[in-house]
Amino acid sequence: MMKEQNMQRSIRYLPPYEGESFSHYLGRWMRRPAISILESSSLSKQLNLGVTLWRWERFYFNPPPSEDELAVMGEIMDIDVDRLRLLFPPKGETVNTKPIRLCAVCYGEKAYHRMAWQYQSTAGCEVHHLRLLSRCISCGDKFPIPVEWQGRCNRCKTLFEFMKKRQKPY
Repeated sequence: MMKEQNMQRSIRYLPPYEGESFSHYLGRWMRRPAISILESSSLSKQLNLGVTLWRWERFYFNPPPSEDELAVMGEIMDIDVDRLRLLFPPKGETVNTKPIRLCAVCYGEKAYHRMAWQYQSTAGCEVHHLRLLSRCISCGDKFPIPVEWQGRCNRCKTLFEFMKKRQKPY
């Protein structure tokens, strides 16, 4: 980790947030002006990864990312493979692919999708002791995959952080 902090970084580098999901990180990375990739399918084609990125952005990690796949992504994103690996669930953790879940209070504090929200073992937000949301509180639309997140509901444009008023304790 220290080696990564002291290295000269390219314009492709984007520091990941603590506990961020790969799906969300990929969306943030692709939307940067220095990158400007509109769809992960274009990136996947350029990197010759087939459906790998499609699987990862939808939380399908069976089989888990291979060292070669992580190396390819690490090289293009200019991120250390060990740091990239932290954007994926730890070995043995079961992930719910649907529904996509959100703690609006956490999101209001720091706007990103936490990988832990998708763990089958996660009953709710461990920080705020609130149930996770899986639908927009205004229109009922399910949340899209985090690679597509723009901080609001795709249908009615309600801000994610505004949704905290409907979260219930657990």
